[in-house]
Amino acid sequence: MDLAYLITGELGEDARRTPGLTLQPTYPSTHWLYFADQWDPKSPWHDRRVRQAASLAIDRQALNQAETLGFSFPTGSLIPRALEFSKFFEPDPFDPPRARRLLAEAGYPNGFDAGDLYPWPPYFSMGEALAGYLQSVGIRTKVRTMERAAMTTAWRERKLKNVIVGITGAGINASARLEAYVSKGGAYTSGVIPEVEDLFQRQVRELDLKKREAMLHQIQQILRDRVTHIPIYELAFIWGVGPRVEEPGINLIRSFAYSGPLEDVKLKR
Repeated sequence: MDLAYLITGELGEDARRTPGLTLQPTYPSTHWLYFADQWDPKSPWHDRRVRQAASLAIDRQALNQAETLGFSFPTGSLIPRALEFSKFFEPDPFDPPRARRLLAEAGYPNGFDAGDLYPWPPYFSMGEALAGYLQSVGIRTKVRTMERAAMTTAWRERKLKNVIVGITGAGINASARLEAYVSKGGAYTSGVIPEVEDLFQRQVRELDLKKREAMLHQIQQILRDRVTHIPIYELAFIWGVGPRVEEPGINLIRSFAYSGPLEDVKLKR
């Protein structure tokens, strides 16, 4: 084998023991939890304390170790640090007791049934683990797996409810990443914060890079403060690189998950 992509979990452990095979990560995206019903006043997810509790229930480092061999970076940010205009936030701590207190304060001392949890394919084992963390503080979900094209269509058509495990590799800067998920015209936007929409439209037209960066940082700060999404980690997209490869093409194109440009990929002579 010369090159393999997306090595995770038990397969990663096997790959790590394979003579001549080197594991190398690239960081094209961030995983997060999204609550499509948070815009409905009747939903438990409408309460910021409930969303915060869900974040505190997740042991990001343990999940990282199990899913990506410890290569991923736990984060509180939606946008990977490698991308232009990104703003980094430290991840929330793993604190189940505080999560349970927040749920009780919000009126759910015994937790609640949160419906389906949709993991982005093929990260199904990650979805199961996240469901387990939520269950441990009383947020009960049922993992519902879908084929990628079907899930993409259902999300775009606003048919997915409850809990979604999101991920994207779109674009090369924070604006491109945010557009589909937080702006009014976004393909996967369930609700809009007027202040965020105003800032987003203004930064699109802004030619001064410093001013544009400030507005995009402000958007990310608002999303963080309001807990609209729960970032988990910057995904380590792990490659297996065989002994014949001289240049695999990792990170030659910033935040691109695969080999590229292909004309620069080389085997050893």
